[in-house]
Amino acid sequence: MKTPVSIDGPTKEIELTEDDFVSDGHAARSVAAIQAALKTMPSTPGVYRMINDRDQVLYVGKAKNLKKRVTSYTHILRLPLRIARMVAQTARMEIITTHTEAEALLLESNMIKKLKPRYNILLRDDKSFPYILITEDHTYPRIVKHRGARTKEGSCFGPFASAWAVNNTINHLQRAFLLRSCTDAVFANRSRPCLLYQIKRCSAPCVDRISKPDYDGLVDICRDFLSGRSQVILKQLESDMLAASEQMDFEKAAMFRDRIRALSQIQSHQDINLDGLEEADVIALHQEGGQSCVQVFFFRSGSNYGNRAYFPRHEQTAEIAEILSAFVGQFYANKPAPRLVLLSHEVEGHKLVEEALTLNNDRKIELQVPKRGGKRKLVEHALTNAKDALGRRMAESASQRKLLDGLADVLDLDGPPSRIEVYDNSHIQGTNMVGGMIVAGPEGFIKNAYRKFNIKGDIAPGDDYAMMREVLTRRFARARKEDPDRENGTWPDLCLIDGGLGQLGVAQEVLEELGIEDVALVGVAKGVDRNAGREVIHIPGKAPLRLGEKDPVLYFIQRLRDEAHRWAIGAHRARRSKQIGKSQLDDVPGIGGARKKALLHHFGSARGVADAGLKDLEAVDGINASLARKIYDHFHGDG
Repeated sequence: MKTPVSIDGPTKEIELTEDDFVSDGHAARSVAAIQAALKTMPSTPGVYRMINDRDQVLYVGKAKNLKKRVTSYTHILRLPLRIARMVAQTARMEIITTHTEAEALLLESNMIKKLKPRYNILLRDDKSFPYILITEDHTYPRIVKHRGARTKEGSCFGPFASAWAVNNTINHLQRAFLLRSCTDAVFANRSRPCLLYQIKRCSAPCVDRISKPDYDGLVDICRDFLSGRSQVILKQLESDMLAASEQMDFEKAAMFRDRIRALSQIQSHQDINLDGLEEADVIALHQEGGQSCVQVFFFRSGSNYGNRAYFPRHEQTAEIAEILSAFVGQFYANKPAPRLVLLSHEVEGHKLVEEALTLNNDRKIELQVPKRGGKRKLVEHALTNAKDALGRRMAESASQRKLLDGLADVLDLDGPPSRIEVYDNSHIQGTNMVGGMIVAGPEGFIKNAYRKFNIKGDIAPGDDYAMMREVLTRRFARARKEDPDRENGTWPDLCLIDGGLGQLGVAQEVLEELGIEDVALVGVAKGVDRNAGREVIHIPGKAPLRLGEKDPVLYFIQRLRDEAHRWAIGAHRARRSKQIGKSQLDDVPGIGGARKKALLHHFGSARGVADAGLKDLEAVDGINASLARKIYDHFHGDG
């Protein structure tokens, strides 16, 4: 018979028969190894690992009765072909016993996430989720995005589904409460307000534009809003606005009005919402063409904190209930679960999964598969998003997606970047200095988004650091003003800087000064002897990285850098050509094309015109005495 198989590569149909397993010496040895392990295997709950002869873990499973469960693998002809293939590769088994089946399920999920066995359903792209952190280790608390272990003092709110979701919320909170986001080092060294103060996103406590009690009041209100008291806060602000209006203090009333508008925007940006749903996750799975997409929506403090798509790896024949059960177990293995999890389908071992989540979180966790009402509408919305995301993924170029996935892994990004910006500068001995920016995404280079920057500042010839500072400052200051809420898709997920630690340090300083903390920065320095293939990758806060010379991700980075280099050089050459073609006569008022041609024809060059006397200029056809005087004065002054 034929069976479709898709483990790590494209799906293929291969011919397998039962006789293959009977006659295969490996299969017989594998069954013998399992039977040997059964002699000492207990009939208790636990987790088992099936390992091949290269010490690679093939599969991790849990069981209420280890001996009974593992015994089923010795009857190889009764097994599905996928499981039979796995058994045929097994050289030995290892077990860990647990007190209960729920503990076994938790241990199984953790081990699958750590070991990534080939025959398990695997959850990919499981980066930690971002939170909003209001710090408490400074006189003036700051509001920032936080990810990872909670080592900093302060109040955390979240999780948010993506960096975009948390950044969007922080932007509106800054507009409403004017809390600072700069680092303590920047705060301590400010002598005048920054750009965020000018665009009304910060109250500038660094230069005493607000008193300490007033700032603390804003911090308290912001905490209350994020803690779920949004309606109470909005009603209080409306009351304050009306009171200020009645007292004819219209400036203060306008301030309250702007805060109400900003907070309302946070809630109006929610795609879906449900009254009374304070804390829940909505998990929906759509399956098509042997692939699956799981969409997770996060609700906290009565607000929708966004959604994230996952594409678990599994066999084409895997059932939805099996995939969803594996997903839920692995998803909450290293993160807290909300009190309520809404599912699109029933999962295998529904009660067992609930018991395991409750055990792991030290509080009651409930799984529901709603059939009607508002909760079902939330699930249907998540299902629609899952279907759309899977369709987009299947339509993407597989090779480009693989490169973006690899880039995310190498650079430790939250996920594959959808917009990459690469920066390079070009000049010749400090003349005609130009900065270039190219853009790439899942569909390749986005050439209509390319930009060039003619360096305008008072910069010493050849000062590459100052050039990079001007380019990045102009780029992101403009983005701050034109698209502060990041709704137009013009903000990058990743910026590649052509240069080493010096250039990268300048880029970090620029973004820090502008209060931007969520754009990943990476420097790509030329290797030893400037040879391709020896590039050194600098990631802030990490040791320099050098990829293998034949690594596809390195080739991808080289392509991006070379395209930026080509674009910057082209912009520089165009500017230089324009400069070369410019004549001294272009700046003389009253000299058009015909008169310039007549002057050049008469004197042979612009220098000849500049050196000519007044009478000589008057002798040229089309040049009267008044115009001759203007030309003469232009080159010789008024005397």
